[in-house]
Amino acid sequence: MEKRIIGIILTLLGVIGLITAGYYFMNSGTGTHSIKTIVMYGILGIIFFGAGIGLIRNTSDRPT
Repeated sequence: MEKRIIGIILTLLGVIGLITAGYYFMNSGTGTHSIKTIVMYGILGIIFFGAGIGLIRNTSDRPT
């Protein structure tokens, strides 16, 4: 059950990261700082989202 909760938290963090990247993409200028920010949030969002989904899928529930 703990792995599933960690998976849910990682998935939510990934979604937040992807939403933040999208927000900066739509509302920022063309400077190198904004491009680095968009890439950073996007990559971290994808990594967290993928890790969370993988952890939820591969965790089997056992009756307690």
